[in-house]
Amino acid sequence: MDRTFPALLARMQELKDLNGVIGLATWDQETYLPAKASDARAHQLSTLQGLYHERLVDPRLGEVLAWAASRSELDADQRAMVRVLTHERDRAVRVPQALVKALAEAQSRALNAWRQARKEKRFALFQPALARLLQLRREQADAYGHDGERYDALLEGYEPGMRVSRLTPVLTALRDALIPMVAAIGSAPRKVADLPEGRRFDAEAQWRFSLKLLEATGFDLEAGRQDRSIHPFTGGTHPRDVRLTTRIDEANPLNALFSTIHEAGHGLYEQGFDEAHYRTPLAASPSMGLHESQSRLWENVVGRSRAFWEHFFPALGESFPEALSGVGLDTFLGAVNRVSPSLIRTEADEVTYNLHIVLRYELELLLIHDELPLEDVPAAWNERMRRYLGVTPPDDVLGVLQDIHWSWGEFGYFPTYALGNLYSASLYRAAERAIPELTGHIRRGELLPLRDWLRDNIHREGYRVPAEELIRKVTGQGLTDADFLSYLKGKYGALYGVSL
Repeated sequence: MDRTFPALLARMQELKDLNGVIGLATWDQETYLPAKASDARAHQLSTLQGLYHERLVDPRLGEVLAWAASRSELDADQRAMVRVLTHERDRAVRVPQALVKALAEAQSRALNAWRQARKEKRFALFQPALARLLQLRREQADAYGHDGERYDALLEGYEPGMRVSRLTPVLTALRDALIPMVAAIGSAPRKVADLPEGRRFDAEAQWRFSLKLLEATGFDLEAGRQDRSIHPFTGGTHPRDVRLTTRIDEANPLNALFSTIHEAGHGLYEQGFDEAHYRTPLAASPSMGLHESQSRLWENVVGRSRAFWEHFFPALGESFPEALSGVGLDTFLGAVNRVSPSLIRTEADEVTYNLHIVLRYELELLLIHDELPLEDVPAAWNERMRRYLGVTPPDDVLGVLQDIHWSWGEFGYFPTYALGNLYSASLYRAAERAIPELTGHIRRGELLPLRDWLRDNIHREGYRVPAEELIRKVTGQGLTDADFLSYLKGKYGALYGVSL
């Protein structure tokens, strides 16, 4: 490679293009791939990921990045591009190829073991595979390098710059504030009911309504699309090719409604990067927590608000006149905001959700530190579920085996969900200060003022600066649970008629 920035930029664009094709192949795998094509797609993805890794760790790229880091004539965006790609490359080259292959094999074995363990409802069947993954992840953390806290090295892959020393006090304080809040809501004299059971919400009517919601948020359906999958997600290849999926259940329309709004938040972020950054490392979020803040802000703070449904509920009623017969706005709002401790993280409400995350974070720390014998993990899980949420899993499938993340060895991932919730509340409060009529806009179905504010302050920034630095710039403060707890107390105190 020539030691010029144009040559470096060309490599950046090549890497971005390869990653985009990998994203497209992965999206297709979850949506339209024929059943008999799974082995072929696995080979294709392996080849593409191998090409990406080969180009990323190319010694010539390292030399040009080192040269670029010393060039004073580069502008701020160019220096940011060099910094971000250098960070990714440094992590990649520190892990020996033998360890990369061992991890890939261990992940494949662990996924199969996890599925079998779930089938038989026995954590013990997953335990040997998990032990191997933990051993390899500890080796990987040591290869990355750290200051004595292995979990930091793994967390860095999802939340760059975040450290256990910073994260633990925040999540511990959040846990200690949420436990009595859940108890107070549980004992409140005012009860909130679910939607009536046994009613059918036509799948195609749900699909049409979900597309209306997407358009209302400002998601550009000429630069993206929505499809259906078992597990909703956002993928794609480029800011002008963003793929969303949703899940439709004819017995429960809330799955599709809130999956669509959630993924719209991710999709708006992907579509909102600065056009000058397309095909560069800056067309990306600086952290998974910040990305999650966008989906949580739209799904929960906006999508579960009274103002939102004052506008959209009449149209929902017209779409499902029989299924919503006799259901008023207050009943519907109660159903979409009902607080009830549950066994399954993905089904948890806003108030209890972060307790599921804290539980997993605490166990992950113990596991990475090798301070919790694997045979004791189910009991440790169940004990925390009783202590934090007042419920006890009847078996391992509804307990320690419910998430797929550990079968992939994704230690460090779970905390980003909680960070997304905390960031979302702080960002919405900042938006309210910047747009005094924000609630009125939402009540009238005018969602573009919020979309445009997020685009100007979060989306276009891309990966120019680290996540918490950007949050501090936009909100005036860094990571805090204060805004989130204030939001929960105000909303759920009023809903349940209790002082929180």
